[in-house]
Amino acid sequence: MLKKTLHNPQAMIGLILILLLCLMAVFAPVVAPHSPDEIQGAARFAQNSLSYPLGGDQLGRCEFSRLVFGARLSLGIAVPTVGILVILGMLIGCACAYFGGLVDRIFTVVCDIFIAFPSLVIAVSLIGVLGNGIKVVLLSVLVSLWAWYVRIARTYCKAEAAKDYILSARIAGARNISILFRHLIPNVLPQFLVYACTGIASVIMLISGFSFLGIGFPAGTAEWGAMMNEARSHLYSHPMLIIWPGIFVFIAAAGFTLFGEAMRDILTPEDITI
Repeated sequence: MLKKTLHNPQAMIGLILILLLCLMAVFAPVVAPHSPDEIQGAARFAQNSLSYPLGGDQLGRCEFSRLVFGARLSLGIAVPTVGILVILGMLIGCACAYFGGLVDRIFTVVCDIFIAFPSLVIAVSLIGVLGNGIKVVLLSVLVSLWAWYVRIARTYCKAEAAKDYILSARIAGARNISILFRHLIPNVLPQFLVYACTGIASVIMLISGFSFLGIGFPAGTAEWGAMMNEARSHLYSHPMLIIWPGIFVFIAAAGFTLFGEAMRDILTPEDITI
């Protein structure tokens, strides 16, 4: 698999973009020349310079520093969120696919109901009740997307559960829990992680969309969508204040999508359709 990945241009481009973003997020205090919240009146709408590589924003804050710390915030929310979604999806989806019956039908209906609701409606409802904050944004994303992950996991597990080695394990007298955790989930997990990789891109865009609409994050937060929201009134006079955060959102989404799609082609059997 490693050899196929290294010889796949799409996977390598995506991996390079992901690594650059991760390094930027981890070493944000070193990479950023200023604090993301530092205001300098003289730097208001400043031009590009060594001190302000991408200029200053409408309040005199370093645009580059805010973009770098925005990578830390976006990845810091998206990656743990998708991790939780993977755990929920694997446990519920594989259990439904393996055991079937009434529980499977109930969860299928529940998933259909949640999938029918737009993410924005769920986010606005939760934020209206719980207020703004990073935790509320995380909860909104979880409630919006968990049903999709359960459905995908169920699809993969249903195809895997029909294979001969699962039937052989049943005939040999293996317990259902043992089959589920020792055979089914380990064999489905690599394919599901590939889907989760592209899911990180979706979560980043979802978070940026929420914050662009002014939902979830307090004013002044160094987050890509929030930065675009704050700069809307300066779109025609200083368009780069909106374009730069948009470029970073695009790079993050493109990196995870390219890598996830390439790994799917390498790992996922062609006979599994979602």
